[in-house]
Amino acid sequence: MSVTQTQADTAIAAARKAADAIGVPMNIAVYDDGANLKAFLRMDGAFLGSADIALNKARTAALFGFNTEALYDFVKPGGTSPGFDRTNGGLIVFAGGVPVKDANGKLIGAVGVSGGMVDQDFEVATAAVAALN
Repeated sequence: MSVTQTQADTAIAAARKAADAIGVPMNIAVYDDGANLKAFLRMDGAFLGSADIALNKARTAALFGFNTEALYDFVKPGGTSPGFDRTNGGLIVFAGGVPVKDANGKLIGAVGVSGGMVDQDFEVATAAVAALN
């Protein structure tokens, strides 16, 4: 089963609440398990350029089932897979993309957030995913 529209709406609302709490307008994307866009919000004042980053964070997490920052080890200098981040139309390998899994640990989608500092993006993305658990 993939993330439902109700779950996507819940994730967006939780992310928005978390972003409001830290005072940073964010771009928030929810993808399904097929790496297709399910929901998106660009909060008022969020950087326009961060919209694409949020979308790519969610897509990266949906494609691989890992937090996006976990993929950095592959592409860092001396890593095992230089250029990996340039596959699949461009992957994001820093924090802010988090997979969504069901109660059995099966990947059902992902959330991607961008607009703040990387740690703020991660905080907001994890709040969105936590709202689904």
